[in-house]
Amino acid sequence: MTTVNLPDGPFTFSGAGRAFATPGTARFTSRIAYAAAHVVADPAADNTPGRPATLDWDATLAFRHHLWSHGFGVAEAMDTAQRGMGLDYTATKELIRRSATEATGPIVAGVATDHLPPGPASLDDVRAAYAEQLGDVQATGATPVLMCSRHLAASAKTADDYLEVYGDLLRQADGSVVLHWLGEMFDPALAGYWGDDAVGTVLTLIGEHTAKVDGIKVSLLDEAFEVDLRRRLPAGVKLYTGDDFHYPRLVKGDAEGFSHALLGIFAAIAPPAAAALRALDAGDTASYDEIFAPTVPLARHVFGTPTFYYKTGIVFLAWLAGHQSHFTMVGGLQSGRSPAHLGTLVRLADAAGVLPDADLAAARARAFFATAGVAQ
Repeated sequence: MTTVNLPDGPFTFSGAGRAFATPGTARFTSRIAYAAAHVVADPAADNTPGRPATLDWDATLAFRHHLWSHGFGVAEAMDTAQRGMGLDYTATKELIRRSATEATGPIVAGVATDHLPPGPASLDDVRAAYAEQLGDVQATGATPVLMCSRHLAASAKTADDYLEVYGDLLRQADGSVVLHWLGEMFDPALAGYWGDDAVGTVLTLIGEHTAKVDGIKVSLLDEAFEVDLRRRLPAGVKLYTGDDFHYPRLVKGDAEGFSHALLGIFAAIAPPAAAALRALDAGDTASYDEIFAPTVPLARHVFGTPTFYYKTGIVFLAWLAGHQSHFTMVGGLQSGRSPAHLGTLVRLADAAGVLPDADLAAARARAFFATAGVAQ
């Protein structure tokens, strides 16, 4: 039976996800696309708020193989993996090591300062913390992503503070790195990042270290801003969109260029997203638009305000799709979205074709909503 009672009424799954269930064989040729992967908690462990994260390693790594099998690179240990929201650095470091060891496709990994204790930190402490994590990532062979730092946001007084800290890191890097600009809708502690003239600071940094910057991931949910920044980057420096609202247009691009992708939503919609990207490779923009169109309402709902709880929806979808056996999260974050929000998510996910087994999705949805008080 594929019918479930949701908080807003009954719903029958369409089975649309069957069309995208089989991975393609061709790699993407016209765009680089990374999917930022979530982590699977060990459901038998004490993954409550404030406790060290305990992961189900088999399920966590199996999900990464799912992404690689569809042609995506994996963006490891990013904010989708609950950096700063339940995933401590001990678990993070092991996650990066294991993923890099098993990688069958491209992999980048987040470098931050989250092993420092919460609260104020000097710029020297921030610099040293970043350098330590940079060394950890480089040791695995993954490409580093220099993530925004809550500690730096709190300690930096001027644009020069950002330029000095990041400049030191780029000089230490063994090879190219990806910069990361995460907006405050994803993490309120990052308000004011890069200083008063943020664009000027970013362009100065990239201009001074172009040889070390592969690209910059921009997660600001502002399409016009991203396009303008993309057009101002030095030749050879990529813009990786992190805009989970406008990704089809940004990746498709225009006569003046396009964005590559490093997206959390791509982990949730990997099968149809892969089909869309292969259509773009073949020059079939009509199919590209058609496949991506129903994924956009889903993405906008997953990343709706408060945006920083989008991880809950990502994990709920992974459970419904059969990528893990339970709906629990490190830090107890499964409580981050309401049953009403998740009910709408079910409808949108079915329409987007991201649930390959309608019977399984319906059975799990019935179990969840029954416990939430919705009679089945």
